[in-house]
Amino acid sequence: MSDSETPKPSPARRARGVPTAGPQAQRNLLRAASELFYREGVRTVGVDAVVEHAGVNKMSLYRQFSSKDELVMAYLEQKDEQFFGYVEKSFAKHPGKPAKQLQQYFDDLAVRASIENYRGCPFVNVSVEFADTGHPARQFVFRNKERLMARLLDLSTAAGADDPAALANALGLLIEGVYAASQTYGPGCGPILAAPKVAAQLIAAACGGPQAR
Repeated sequence: MSDSETPKPSPARRARGVPTAGPQAQRNLLRAASELFYREGVRTVGVDAVVEHAGVNKMSLYRQFSSKDELVMAYLEQKDEQFFGYVEKSFAKHPGKPAKQLQQYFDDLAVRASIENYRGCPFVNVSVEFADTGHPARQFVFRNKERLMARLLDLSTAAGADDPAALANALGLLIEGVYAASQTYGPGCGPILAAPKVAAQLIAAACGGPQAR
């Protein structure tokens, strides 16, 4: 499921309390957690809600995940894989052209963040919910963001930016701004639609002019 799509009922949903085989139970639980945690928040959603939405019994949940925290970490792993799938899919549209790869990501992000019911970045959402920076969920968010910044730095360097770190930091800030704007102004708002143009200006200024795009 895309992080911007409206969650849909699980097609294989069963009556609550019916035993489900391990692999299928795990898939059902992760699907339910992904839908509910992203839409409503990790702290708000209890294990009972996840179990009911997954169509399995509570014993099935605890056979697959020792605690809610472990389920949250599995959710974050799934979202991390999904997120970098988006990132690399954008970059792959312009192989060998790093400036255009950076630009394409913003073009695609603006589209994704304009879909109705888009709930922003799941990692930002989780970081807001967990105040303790030492919590495993917060540490996972740090790693996700570090990985993204490293990728932006690699491409900024390859694009010939005069100060690759400064460009990567500026683009990272712009990405976070899109996430925030999607929740404060709403999906598809003016600030989101302006982001690709701002990214183009930043990239061109850092990499030697409009031809960088």
